[in-house]
This record gives sequence, C-alpha cells and structure tokens, in this order.
Amino acid sequence: MNGNKPTIVSGITTTGQLTLGNYIGAIKNFIDLQKDNNLIIFVANLHAITIPIGKEELQGNIKNMIALYYACGLDPNKAIIYVQSDVLELTQLSHILLCNTTVGELSRMTQFKDKSIKMKAENGTEFIPTGLLTYPTLMAADILLYDADLVPVGKDQKQHIELTRNIAERMNNRYQQNVFKIPNDFIPTIGGKIMDLQNPTKKMSKSSNDPKSFIGLLDTPDLVHKKIRAAITDSDGKIAYDPDKKPGISNLLTIYAVLKNITIEAAVKTFTNSDYGQLKTELATTISASLEPIQTKYHQLIKDDTIDQLIAAGAEKARYLANKKLTEIKNIIGLNYKRK
Repeated sequence: MNGNKPTIVSGITTTGQLTLGNYIGAIKNFIDLQKDNNLIIFVANLHAITIPIGKEELQGNIKNMIALYYACGLDPNKAIIYVQSDVLELTQLSHILLCNTTVGELSRMTQFKDKSIKMKAENGTEFIPTGLLTYPTLMAADILLYDADLVPVGKDQKQHIELTRNIAERMNNRYQQNVFKIPNDFIPTIGGKIMDLQNPTKKMSKSSNDPKSFIGLLDTPDLVHKKIRAAITDSDGKIAYDPDKKPGISNLLTIYAVLKNITIEAAVKTFTNSDYGQLKTELATTISASLEPIQTKYHQLIKDDTIDQLIAAGAEKARYLANKKLTEIKNIIGLNYKRK
C-alpha cells in the first residue's frame, strides 16, 4: 500500500451472475482507479447471505466473480482482490460498529425498507432476516477496516456511506482519537446506473428473475443480440437522450457511450439518421465485442488452479491490513485486555 495514494474500497455481492451493469457501473471504473490509487476490491459473500441463497449457487458465484474481476482487467499487482469471508477481522469490527449504531438509524435505511417489503411479499409472512437490518454495519466495516478515502458506489448506496461516516465520527468523538478515517463516496458521472432492459425505470440487477432484463458478462453473442432486440424502448421512433421521457433508449445510449468511451452527445449524433433497430444491432455488436476478451480470459483462469492461487494471495494481503487496523481499534476502545 502506497501511503501517498488515496485508498479506495468497494465490492459486489455474490447474488447472481455479474452483469453488464456491474461492469459499466463498477468494474470498468475499478480498472481506471487501480492506476493511481490503493484499490481494495472484494467479493461480498457475507452480504449475499443476508437473504436466502442456495449453497451451490453461492459457492459457484464466489469463484466465478473473482475470475471475472481479473478477466475484466483488475491487476493483482495493483489491487488487492479478496473474498470477504476470508477476512475474519471484518466480522469483529462489524459487531463493534453495530454496538455504536442505533436501531432507528438502521431501520431508516431505504434499502432495508424496500427489501423488507419485497421479502414479506415473496414469502407471504412477516419473516425479515436480521441480516437485512444489520447489513449497513457490515458494509461500514468493509470500508473502515482499510481506512478508505473513497468508496465508489451507486446512487442507491449513498445513504449507507452517510451512515458509515456518522458511525466513524461518533466513535472518533467518543474516544477522542482518530479511530477511523472519514470516507467519501464516489459516484461515476456516466454509466453509474445501468437500467433493466425490460423495465428501464429500475436498475439492472444480477439477481433478477427475468433473464431478458440483463446482459450477463458470460452471455454469448447470440444471446446478447436476442436480449438487446427485446429491450423495451418506446413508440416515438426518435433517438434522443431523455431519461425521464425515453428511459429505454437513454439506457441503450448510455451503454453504447460507455463501451465506446464517448460522450452521450456523441452517441446520439452517431445514430442521428438511424432507427431503433439499427441502434440495437450496433449496440449488441459493440457489447459482444467488449465481452469477447473478458470471456476468453475468464475461461483460461477458471480451467486450472490459477484462480485459487490468486484468491489465496489476495486474502493474505487483505488479512495483513485488517489485522493491523483491528488491533489498533481494540487497543483504543479497550477490548485488548492484554494492553495497558
């Protein structure tokens, strides 16, 4: 870790396969950020069990996600990439933070409210896993354990960063020491939120039950073309960027602009004399071309033990930093009874 560089921490939950939305909204930014920052990226498998998930699905998602991180371009020489549950210090810090958080703060989280309603609707009962309520303190531990300066998040996670800051400031004031560095969020100016292909008013989700609603990073070219052709647009027929009035077309233009590394304005200009069918065909071709090298590298990594070696090395680096920080915290708050 270079002390002269900002530290950036982020992760993606292991529920479902990684999507184009994850790549554009998070991973593509990670690739750029690893050049000039201390980048710490994890696979959030502990966050995944806050809602029911099958054993085989969870196990498969963990290794696949790590392999896709590397296949997309994350460099083990520039970033620390690890599996969340491999760092036991995280759960200790999560409990410490939970003891410095109120039930009111946690229950006011928008994601807790939304997911609770969804859970009750799905199971027809009042059953709400406690993990949904305490999720924000586990996320705060992910961030504070590594003295993060910046946390790249989507707009839906901004509230959790605010809570993380509040907890850190509260504990710094309580113990009259800089127990934690106060992190700031980072929201990409373009592509931060890629929308659902079948319902472009909501975010593309890897845990969606409708396979037509997202592009998976391992989708074949034929499947990509089918999903893009089926993407919901409108009957206006005019290609223009207007997220409120034309969310479907605006979403497709955003994807195209990010993958081509051009502005939205340039993307609109490219299709000035085109119809929706031409836009979709060109976009599907662009997506497939972007995914091809990722898929090739993924299959190379997954077929031998290379990925297992990378996972072990990443965990060792993360544990070293985590142990150092947790020891410091335990000394400050008095949990380390051996220290006088």
